[in-house]
Amino acid sequence: MRIKQSTLLWGAFYLLIYIVLVETMLYFESFDPNSTLDTFGEGVWYSLVTVTSVGYGDYVPSTIGGKLIGGIFVLMSLISFGLFVGSITNYFRVMNENKKMGYLGTKFDNHTVIIGWNSFARTVADQLFEIGSKIAIITSSKENVEIILEHFHHHKNVYVLFSEFDNFDLLKNANIDKASMVFLNGKSDTENLVHLLNFKKRFKAPKYIVMLENGDLKDTFMSAGVTYTLSKHELSAKLMASYIFEPDVAEFGEELISNAKNETEYDIMMYRVIATNPYVNKDYDDVFFELKKKYNTIVIGISKMIEGKKTLIKNPDYEVKVEIGDYLIIISNGKHSAKISALFGVEEGVV
Repeated sequence: MRIKQSTLLWGAFYLLIYIVLVETMLYFESFDPNSTLDTFGEGVWYSLVTVTSVGYGDYVPSTIGGKLIGGIFVLMSLISFGLFVGSITNYFRVMNENKKMGYLGTKFDNHTVIIGWNSFARTVADQLFEIGSKIAIITSSKENVEIILEHFHHHKNVYVLFSEFDNFDLLKNANIDKASMVFLNGKSDTENLVHLLNFKKRFKAPKYIVMLENGDLKDTFMSAGVTYTLSKHELSAKLMASYIFEPDVAEFGEELISNAKNETEYDIMMYRVIATNPYVNKDYDDVFFELKKKYNTIVIGISKMIEGKKTLIKNPDYEVKVEIGDYLIIISNGKHSAKISALFGVEEGVV
């Protein structure tokens, strides 16, 4: 209410000054019988065309006093024009800044949200970006916003939000409720656990994944509601041991968890089985041999919902049926991945 009263008072003040200027100009012009400015309406018209820089010239002051007042209106026109241009410029500047900071929000759905930015998050985001996934990256560092946008060349599939991780009203701009996965990438396991507890209260729809520094905390995070946990040291140790003991297997395994870009590179992919999938209700062995023959693609597993729990069946028995809602786990090269997506009618990844 105070703001409205203040605005009205200032408006009344400026209107009073304006009326005084017009009346003063008309007073001076009354001493010249040849003046074109005789009435208040003519004075208002002159002031308007002057302030708006139109200047028709049909009404002009002829006395010294009238011209002085006219000069004030000319100065007002310059000031008004400058303020108008400045306001427009500032408006677009603020809009561009808000867009860059992510304050205008995103309409992404079924996307991956990355909480926190560092070199590890960049590597994860690069992998997701390569397969065409939509990514929402939330960072609490303003400097990182420009770095991320430049890194991904302001791509339409990458949305960046500058926000503190506890500002949940602002975090809603990332459309977290419609995300498929949230990757918690805090500076420590403790920070990730706090983020997990807070996010789970407000954003229940997505699944949550965290990379642990301490693998012993896996049960703690699972109890808190995280969907998947990984341990940096455990993964590194397993890969290192594999390189020592069976280097070719390790090299092939490392390739399989990366993105396949051409026919010489292979990747493990998962595709949701939808109603239009040509292999719905077919036996696993029929699907296995047909995909191998037509697309040089190998089915290595099926993920099914069993008693309300998602269960991965590795190398299923031949009589296992492929059903709507399952996920087929396959190994394919970059050449055939697009064909598989077209055949299944869905992009790879969790839907």
